[in-house]
Amino acid sequence: MADNNLIRPDDNIQIPVHVGVIMDGNGRWAKKRGLPRKFGHREGAKNFRTITRHAKSVGVKYITFYAFSTENWKRPKDEVDAIMELFEKYLDEVRDFIDENIRVRFIGDRSGLKETLQRKMASVEEDSKDFDSMTLVLAINYGGRDEICHSVRKIARMVKDGELQPEDITRDLIEKNLYTEEIPPLDLVIRPSGEQRLSNFMIWQAAYAEFYYTNILWPDFRSEDFDRAVIAYSERNRRFGGI
Repeated sequence: MADNNLIRPDDNIQIPVHVGVIMDGNGRWAKKRGLPRKFGHREGAKNFRTITRHAKSVGVKYITFYAFSTENWKRPKDEVDAIMELFEKYLDEVRDFIDENIRVRFIGDRSGLKETLQRKMASVEEDSKDFDSMTLVLAINYGGRDEICHSVRKIARMVKDGELQPEDITRDLIEKNLYTEEIPPLDLVIRPSGEQRLSNFMIWQAAYAEFYYTNILWPDFRSEDFDRAVIAYSERNRRFGGI
């Protein structure tokens, strides 16, 4: 197979430390082919493995995939059931990343997931906790607003218990109690499928992220498309509110 990668090791490209990917367009991909939506989710799940390995090869240190949102429960039950079955299957295969020195993390509200799925998530996290070549983060039953509420509730309990005063609450304290406590903020958010919105994805962490949109549906998103997003990011001037 030809090497279609656009980024070479000797290129002077500014690589984002943390990339977020909103895996959008699976259902439309399947519909275009006259297939049930679950087939699109299956292809999308395969693609995240390819893009993870490619991101590591170009030097990305953290990559977060928006796999299932807190709002996705509103979808038809058969579609939700199919997605959950995929998670169970692919969590077994995610263990392959352990052999590649990739740390695996999960963010989101696990209490709404099956116990078998929760156990697999905890096991993969424990077994990969010391790896440092890259961190793969999967957002499952995740919502940005829900995450902020989760942090605020934890802090409110500390105030109630007399462990701190309201004036002690800072941005750093809120960040420390997010799901992403040890994960840096997003540098780049990639959203395939033509939609141009954040959809409740890491709204705190994306405060100064660069955004890259493309009409390509997620199952068709290739390594060279990822490279185009990184190159576009490298060409932007990030001022973080300054001049």
